[in-house]
Amino acid sequence: MEALKRKIEEEGVVLSDQVLKVDAFLNHQIDPLLMKKIGDEFAARFEKDGVTKIVTIESSGIAPAVMAGLQMGVPVVFARKHKSLTLTDNLLTSSVYSFTKQTESQIAVSGNHLSDQDRVLIIDDFLANGQAALGLVSIVQQAGASVAGLGIVIEKSFQPGREELVKLGYRVESLARIESLEKGKVSFVQEVRS
Repeated sequence: MEALKRKIEEEGVVLSDQVLKVDAFLNHQIDPLLMKKIGDEFAARFEKDGVTKIVTIESSGIAPAVMAGLQMGVPVVFARKHKSLTLTDNLLTSSVYSFTKQTESQIAVSGNHLSDQDRVLIIDDFLANGQAALGLVSIVQQAGASVAGLGIVIEKSFQPGREELVKLGYRVESLARIESLEKGKVSFVQEVRS
């Protein structure tokens, strides 16, 4: 997605050969026009997959997921990372390690919002090692629902997340695939789309 790649080049900050900071438009300050385009793109890529729900993780996945949900006309459920007084019963949970934060979180979704009748599109802001994506897949499976695919805003293709998910049989659609962050520069995977 060219608009996203341009935004990454113009406003993204390479902090190391492993970390890209995109807080100017995705995960701190949000560019709503870009999020609308991202939501439209996810909706177009998964329009024929029978999606009935979108599942994401708080907080950075919420904006692109909501925009995709709006375009697709389906509800968006987000996994919480923090305990809540109102989220206590019928919980679907998974443990997720964050490479960026170097912490492990217990994520949770109320089982009241997912069922074995749902076909779920998982959306997340980043795909690196795949831990968040696998945690969300686990939650969807606990509900007895099926995974239609994973929509990723930014993929770090030099890390093993995509390979792990594809090996398990999941479809991964990433809008910007980064090949390298070496020498402070973002290099994108050159893709040929039919």
